[in-house]
Amino acid sequence: MTDTVLPLPANAKTEADIDPTLDLVEAINALRKEKNAIILAHYYQEGEIQDLADFVGDSLDLSRKAAATDADMIVFCGVRFMGEVAKILSPGKIVVIPDSEAGCSLEESCRPEPFAAFRAKHPDHVAVTYINCSADIKALSDVIVTSSNAEVIVNSLPQDKPILFAPDRHLGAYIAKKTGRDMTLWPGSCIIHEQFSEKELVKLKTRHPKALVAAHPECPETVLRHADYIGSTKGILDYVVKTEADEFIIATEPHIIHQMTKAAPTKTFIPAPFAEGECASCADCPFMAKNTLEKIYLAMLNEGPALAVPEELRTRALKPLERMLELSASVPMGGSSNAK
Repeated sequence: MTDTVLPLPANAKTEADIDPTLDLVEAINALRKEKNAIILAHYYQEGEIQDLADFVGDSLDLSRKAAATDADMIVFCGVRFMGEVAKILSPGKIVVIPDSEAGCSLEESCRPEPFAAFRAKHPDHVAVTYINCSADIKALSDVIVTSSNAEVIVNSLPQDKPILFAPDRHLGAYIAKKTGRDMTLWPGSCIIHEQFSEKELVKLKTRHPKALVAAHPECPETVLRHADYIGSTKGILDYVVKTEADEFIIATEPHIIHQMTKAAPTKTFIPAPFAEGECASCADCPFMAKNTLEKIYLAMLNEGPALAVPEELRTRALKPLERMLELSASVPMGGSSNAK
């Protein structure tokens, strides 16, 4: 698997070098101006990082917004594959991530050699791959999808073509059910969405009978069957803000609730539960949690960890991304309502 993270310079500063009296937000803002940098934060970041960012959103939308700016540096506060996408779309910009170890369970579940073998066993299939994967996997795919456009793109493919879907089996199963397409699924899953408990969700709904459930399609079908709305993180955010209900149960990584409370401060948002006895913070993504203000400051100061996608790999990975944008252009996307 291609290592897209460059080593830090020999003279790179570390957290031990940070003056404990330093105002990190002020220092980051100064570096943002000095280096003509733009800071991107995924919805699953801590609230203080979201509030610092120039843009907050889903991974692809953030990369596209950054590509449209004249920034020289992109600071991507998310996970590694997101930074890779930003570099693929903006090869001339410096792209840094706060922590090189901020990976993704979906990316880790789908490695290039096994995936290439998976494709070879199904030569007549179209490889539709969720964006939560490495640049290597994107380069081996026919078209990339996001949780917001997967249904649209799958429906746009020739009806006589069977489909391979990777790496999230729950999203794949949801899209297969929605479209009725013949899909062979890679057995990956998100370690957070995988753990939401149907039993505990039903108990929670009993205690909050007026609450509507909004769920991400990375959740298992046992959870999705109780959802009033299923969609991407941005779709869920839009749904809870626009819907007249006052109380919602949120079945995705709970840091998105920060944006919900900012947009709809009078409404109540309840994180969906894991199994009985699990800690309240267990639904926090451990990879997203690796990013901190200290690491953002150091990434900007050191200009690293920086991402470098070899040009041959970048052009191959760009092709299925461009195919996605072509197929999804001018078509309404989002989630689906299961209003009862």
